[in-house]
Amino acid sequence: MMKLGIIGCGYWGPNLVRNFNSINEVEMAYCADLDKNRLSHVKSLYPKIEVTRDYNNVLENKEVDAVVIATPVETHHKIASDALKANKHVLIEKPITNNSNNAIELIKLAKKNKKVLMVDHTFEYSAPVRKIKEILKSNELGKILTIDMIRVNLGLFQEKINVIWDLAPHDVSMLLYYLEEMPLTARAIGQSYIRDGIEDDARITLEFKDKIVANMHISWLDPCKTRRTTIVGNKKMLVFDDVAQDEKIKIYDKGVTIQKNNIPRQPYYDTYEQWALTYRTGDVYAPKIENKEPLRVMAAHFIDCIKNSKKPLTDGYSGLRVVEVIEAAQKSLKDDGVKVAVEND
Repeated sequence: MMKLGIIGCGYWGPNLVRNFNSINEVEMAYCADLDKNRLSHVKSLYPKIEVTRDYNNVLENKEVDAVVIATPVETHHKIASDALKANKHVLIEKPITNNSNNAIELIKLAKKNKKVLMVDHTFEYSAPVRKIKEILKSNELGKILTIDMIRVNLGLFQEKINVIWDLAPHDVSMLLYYLEEMPLTARAIGQSYIRDGIEDDARITLEFKDKIVANMHISWLDPCKTRRTTIVGNKKMLVFDDVAQDEKIKIYDKGVTIQKNNIPRQPYYDTYEQWALTYRTGDVYAPKIENKEPLRVMAAHFIDCIKNSKKPLTDGYSGLRVVEVIEAAQKSLKDDGVKVAVEND
């Protein structure tokens, strides 16, 4: 039986406790949080869990094999470092850290101590996202041209990080998962409407090789919760609506074809009659998707990696790459939207 401790039982922590507790070979042994009320709530749901306000009590317990860190991002590096030094396997909520240097330190420390370091980029474990990856691999959409991602809702406003650091890691992780490459550049603009100095609405543009452009809109200031990705290929187009109750993915046989009127292809055309645009509209279908909770899949993967010495899908390097993209976007945001080169580990 593998014993786990969770550090941080605020907004997301109870979901992690619930999913790890459902795995037969796992015992949720400890829960640490500064808030007595949160600890009391967790204890009422899971009476066997030991609770503490000092996370060091979790790390000092030699029976605890691994810890899950679900605390504010500015605390990730310190707590994860302490856990790895205490010979614990570590799962960290996204983003892995609030800067790339700290992420690199954690990667090196995990390697040195031969421990699993994994980041909870939950969407990479969701059935719709994995289905999209499968569709892209099959080349059904053709060459990818553009990707548009929208992640907006009203709140939850943060006090120490802006909307880019809060919401964009989800979409950046999915984007890197889909394309299997880093963007070349990032540009970002945004505004602070509610709290001075903390942007609550932002737009990011990432440019990849082969002219692929990805645009993101992230906001805490929208009356409707929207989670939508549109992928445009030169053969077909795909829309992923994560808040839809069913048919979350729809594939559209739509596109634009340039007709040349049987004239041999030339680098230029003198008259309109030599070319014309044809808008193609075909079938729309929704592929079948498994109904599995992504967090449960992620939790099981973490345990499997520990038991069988496997490399996690979302390992420390995966977390680092997401942070490198966010850092570039943040730099562009502070420099009024200038194009910033993305660091690549």
